[in-house]
Amino acid sequence: MSAVPPASTPLWAIAPADALERCRVFLRAQLAASGHRGLVVGLSGGIDSAVAAALAVAALGADKVTGIMMPYATSSAASLTDAMAVAEGLGLAAEKVDITPMADAFLAAVPDSERVRRGNVMARCRMVVLYDRSAQRDALVLGTGNRTEGLLGYTTMYGDNACALNPLGQLYKTEVRLLAAHCGLPSSVLTKAPSADLWAGQADEDELGVSYAEVDHLLHHLVDERLGERQLAALGFAPALVERITVRVRAMAFKRRLPPVAEMPGRVDPDAAPGDAGLGAAAMTAAAMDALARAASGGASS
Repeated sequence: MSAVPPASTPLWAIAPADALERCRVFLRAQLAASGHRGLVVGLSGGIDSAVAAALAVAALGADKVTGIMMPYATSSAASLTDAMAVAEGLGLAAEKVDITPMADAFLAAVPDSERVRRGNVMARCRMVVLYDRSAQRDALVLGTGNRTEGLLGYTTMYGDNACALNPLGQLYKTEVRLLAAHCGLPSSVLTKAPSADLWAGQADEDELGVSYAEVDHLLHHLVDERLGERQLAALGFAPALVERITVRVRAMAFKRRLPPVAEMPGRVDPDAAPGDAGLGAAAMTAAAMDALARAASGGASS
């Protein structure tokens, strides 16, 4: 399937300029609250990581963002070329780390036919590299997963879905594409078919069995607007598709939550909301985040 950016913003989509500003405030506030010096982001050559990096540079300045390219032996050469073009275009420092040796040390025992298992190992190897580089640079790992992937569970736990903060988590793939065009990212990134590049010829939409444009439209009405089967059918969505996506969203809920913990008497959540004895960053109000962002913006590029 081909990947063509939307010609215009769908009525349900968040306007890219609004999304950009919200992400800028979010990133500045979160980094200021953390006390870390910057961000590291894995650059795959795909649109999600490119947009996440562009948002980080817009919010903090290129000097506080480091791109890490982590190819495997079977990765597309075009992906590495596109990742380098993104880094150069944004003016951020980039490093290439070949994950082949570390991945192959484990994959020697995994049959070639087990493509999903092998792909998961590669995704988790990349996150090992990112968290190591974040420790080296006193930085946070920037997430690149979008809302579509999160709802459908099209992500590897403790692999590509691991991060310290994520500006794209509530933006559908359609909205990420709009943001990419708004940020002026390379055309090669905007027009390429979405792929995790875990094996030759792998394409997201082929695996999902539906285009991102269609499933985003459905997910918005199904999840955000809570429309039922009859209402969705009236909008033209095939009942079989609605059922398949509904089942998948419910089945993948475990990937969107922290691991359940057995509750014990007298144990208070240190990160609970205000009024519930909360002490941590999760208790931060929107006003507090805005205040932190304003305080950090003056020296964002220093």
